[in-house]
Amino acid sequence: MKRPVRFVALGDSFTEGVGDNDLRLPNNCRGWADRVAEELARHDPATLYANLAIRGRRLRRIIDEQIEPALAMEPTLITFYAGGNDLLMARVNMGRLMRDYEEAVKRFKASGATVVLFTGYNVPLSPLLEPLKVRTAIYNRHIRRIAAAYGTLLVDYWCFEKFQDPRMWSPDRLHMSQHGHCYMAKKVLEVLGAPHSLGSPVFAQPHSRTITEGIADDVAWLRRDVRPWLSRRIRGISSGDRLGARWPELMPVVLPEEPGAAKARPQLSSRFS
Repeated sequence: MKRPVRFVALGDSFTEGVGDNDLRLPNNCRGWADRVAEELARHDPATLYANLAIRGRRLRRIIDEQIEPALAMEPTLITFYAGGNDLLMARVNMGRLMRDYEEAVKRFKASGATVVLFTGYNVPLSPLLEPLKVRTAIYNRHIRRIAAAYGTLLVDYWCFEKFQDPRMWSPDRLHMSQHGHCYMAKKVLEVLGAPHSLGSPVFAQPHSRTITEGIADDVAWLRRDVRPWLSRRIRGISSGDRLGARWPELMPVVLPEEPGAAKARPQLSSRFS
């Protein structure tokens, strides 16, 4: 008999859903993981889902706080994205970071669950932060190695050309927009080989900004997003310090009403059934 899907998502703001705003939901966001759970539940109403991700979390804290509760749920499917906040720090011990990451993946695989990992993306923050490309490239090389070594599935975010469009990003330039989260959900489902009804975003030709408009946008971004982020870093606090996990326990998935959704297309048979 086919086992119902028990999907547990772990990580930081990427998996929590920041950027995909929805005031009806916990922490005021939805995100790709919710959307993946919804699509799985459309085809198997017995699907259960938990999301332990919290914005601002670095890898070590994710390991300490999320892994034991996740494994206690006896998941059949685990998604794990972590380390992005570590890469943004002034200093990072990449060797230690990736050893901790690999140890976490080893524990996930030992549970018998299907495990999905993610590479990082070269987020188009600012030319001033171009050195982050080098860190991300090293991080991604390790992620691909670990995925191959442990036989996990891999969502190779780095290769998704759609994310070159700024409309795939929220105004803070760090988190995906609703369009970005919808597209990420589609790519995750494709990697799983699961049926779904999600399409790719279709954008009109982007507005060509003048130099003045570009400078004004950069200044607004620095004031609105970068300054508060730097202030939190200096004070040693995180935007997620007062938040809990959005969906801390496995539960049935409540499907939202979304009129006009495309009819589900046949896909490859699910790899985690």
